[in-house]
Amino acid sequence: MTNLPNHARVVIIGGGVIGCSVAYHLTQLGWKDVVLLERKQLTSGTTWHAAGLIAQLRATANMTKLAKYSQELYGNLEDETGVATGFKRVGSITVALTEERREELSRSAGMARAFGVEIEEISPSEIKDRYAHLNIDGVTGGVYLPKDGQGDPANIALALAKGARMKGAVVAERTKVTKINKAGRRVQSVEWEAGDETGTMTCDMIVNCAGMWGHEVGRMAGVNVPLHACEHFYIVTEAIAGLTQMPVLRVPDECAYYKEDAGKILLGAFEPNAKPWAMDGIPADFEFDQLPEDFDHFEPILEAAVVRMPMLAEAGIHTFFNGPESFTPDDAYHLGLAPEMDNVWVAAGFNSIGIQSAGGAGMALAQWMDAGEKPFDLGDVDIGRMQPFQSNKTYLFERSKETLGLLYADHFPFRQKATARGVRRTPFHQHLLDQGAVMGELAGWERANWFAAPGQAPAYEYSWKRQNFFGNVAAELDAIRTNVGMYDMSSFGKIRVEGRDATAFLNHIGGGQYDVPVGKIVYTQFLNSRAGIEADVTVTRLSETAYLVVTPAATRLADQTWMQRHMGDFNVVITDVTAGEGVLAVMGPNSRKLLEAVSPNDFGNGVNPFGTAQEIEIGMGLARAHRVTYVGELGWEIYVSTDMAGHVFETLQAAGQDMGLKLCGMHMMDAARMEKGFRHFGHDITAEDHVLEAGLGFAVKTDKADFIGRDAVMRKRDAGLERRLIQFRLSDPEPLLYHNEPILRDGKVVGHLSSGGYGHHVGAALGMGYVPCVGESVADVLASTYEIDVMGVRVQAEAQLKPFYDPASERVKA
Repeated sequence: MTNLPNHARVVIIGGGVIGCSVAYHLTQLGWKDVVLLERKQLTSGTTWHAAGLIAQLRATANMTKLAKYSQELYGNLEDETGVATGFKRVGSITVALTEERREELSRSAGMARAFGVEIEEISPSEIKDRYAHLNIDGVTGGVYLPKDGQGDPANIALALAKGARMKGAVVAERTKVTKINKAGRRVQSVEWEAGDETGTMTCDMIVNCAGMWGHEVGRMAGVNVPLHACEHFYIVTEAIAGLTQMPVLRVPDECAYYKEDAGKILLGAFEPNAKPWAMDGIPADFEFDQLPEDFDHFEPILEAAVVRMPMLAEAGIHTFFNGPESFTPDDAYHLGLAPEMDNVWVAAGFNSIGIQSAGGAGMALAQWMDAGEKPFDLGDVDIGRMQPFQSNKTYLFERSKETLGLLYADHFPFRQKATARGVRRTPFHQHLLDQGAVMGELAGWERANWFAAPGQAPAYEYSWKRQNFFGNVAAELDAIRTNVGMYDMSSFGKIRVEGRDATAFLNHIGGGQYDVPVGKIVYTQFLNSRAGIEADVTVTRLSETAYLVVTPAATRLADQTWMQRHMGDFNVVITDVTAGEGVLAVMGPNSRKLLEAVSPNDFGNGVNPFGTAQEIEIGMGLARAHRVTYVGELGWEIYVSTDMAGHVFETLQAAGQDMGLKLCGMHMMDAARMEKGFRHFGHDITAEDHVLEAGLGFAVKTDKADFIGRDAVMRKRDAGLERRLIQFRLSDPEPLLYHNEPILRDGKVVGHLSSGGYGHHVGAALGMGYVPCVGESVADVLASTYEIDVMGVRVQAEAQLKPFYDPASERVKA
């Protein structure tokens, strides 16, 4: 008989490594009534056949923090639980076969230094010294991380499960969740079956840790969990005489990784064109299963590996393995509270890095569940970043062909996904393509990133150096700074907030003052209880009872969810109206002249000062003109209903011909905002960045009634800042900055750049980053000598709080 409780505080669905980790960490925090339900046996889905590579360095500081935590946890689990995890710090080597890859590795080494990860850049001969079996022909360089490791995936999961049981968790195998019962936005209970037994368990919340079943379980719970299983291949050789413990080896230019284990070599691959699996669903009896061999698919990887590792030519193949792994649309896993429900959590879709991620991800999710808010910024993996359409099975099938291979592809700046494109298009899409637009994709939206010149191929040529669009962006920015440019902002989120309590509601959730005249635009942030920034938005008062909240395209759903979860008893209605209006930004010193040519309305400072909106006639249609800017020039965002969008574009384009109007893209906008020091949400400002330390205190109105985060703002004002967001300009105009480069103050690493870009108008690379300043004045902070580490070279940098372009914003208010 299955002795399951009738009620649980939390039901965790799925007994892979992440489900076991969540159970372990919740019980470590003192949670009782924790129940984990596994449909078959623990680890029987994907965990059991994982390669068990455990690396420290990830793409961001917080993801690296979680990976480092996993290592430390796995190293101690055996002593705690008595279950051997097989964890060994064997080190890892990643080698480059091209100069572009060598630069990528060199930049990752700088990032590691900024994040406190021990790393060493090594030459081909030094690689040979550490990995004697490697053929170094064509190797251009590499990096060595001495504290990277490997472990036994199944035993790591079983150790976590035992640790959870030791603290009182119930872990039930061969118990399948068959139905999830809901009422409104809350799960009430789960129904289960175990052999011939069935039952219902009420619960306060659930966590979807179902791995490649996560999409299916998500639909049962009414939430969107976009992921798809792909076939993942590796071989294991026969025992090789004399083979001793070696570092983990990665050769991404050949799509391969190598791991020594018990005198054998495991060779795995992340090939460029993956094979999605189970489009019609995973078989009901799947348990510790393998997929059919496809040697033809793996053969190119093996052929290159035999050349790279000659001893493989003499070694027999003991195992040819093909097993499924789940992959997400953007190669980042899903973590957090699902937007659609108020008590459904998700930890799934680990993109073949589940073992190295599970310890930290379980810790972070448990802390989030326990405290009710994120312990630190988790925007990279927050399930709220996913768009509803991304659960479409055809979309997932097409995108998953690419995402597996992207793990080992060159991670060039500005690299765009090639698959599953064209899903979301703005009203100006074809107009822009006809004018040479080169499209990028964000949250499914096709957006013009730059415009090709006549005779130039409208396509990216990726590089770590100046890419083929560098001059195009410079010309676009020059038009914005000296004449007039126009770009499409339709993809930005538009959320309508209306009702009799709209003003009071916004004053509760936001740091600004929204009791303003109709037509006033308020730049503002939504803060959490620590005064960290949950959203960075503009709010326009449309009427006495209606506002328009404009958000970044990627965070529209997350920002709308934040508002909905804080509605309480306020009488408001919150509606996504993004698709209802197209938006054209008309910017530059001649923007007023262009608008006056197509509209009878007055765009002068007297009628339409900065930070106000007005209804206008334009061409033969109607629109709304918002006088705001993200590029630091006189300009307007023109909001027009989608039915008249084409007409308005054609009207502006025709009138601008005699003025030299230039179409511009998102890369220009980013370069312009860097010159102006405008913050970018997700990079410069996040949920863990205090609004005052981000330099945005001017947008917080503490003299109004209480609002979320006000106490934390006042405490920081009284206690003083611990760090400041500083802007940097390199003295040498040649190096390029992207983000995560180390910041050195008086010769010591004190932080890293949160964002970087090239300021074409100021003629140098620019960056922003936080610098510690406990007990220091602004003068003290700026009096220091600053350098930025660019691939190991320290480049002198000028530091200041004010923008490098138009610091008094005189051009904005012209």
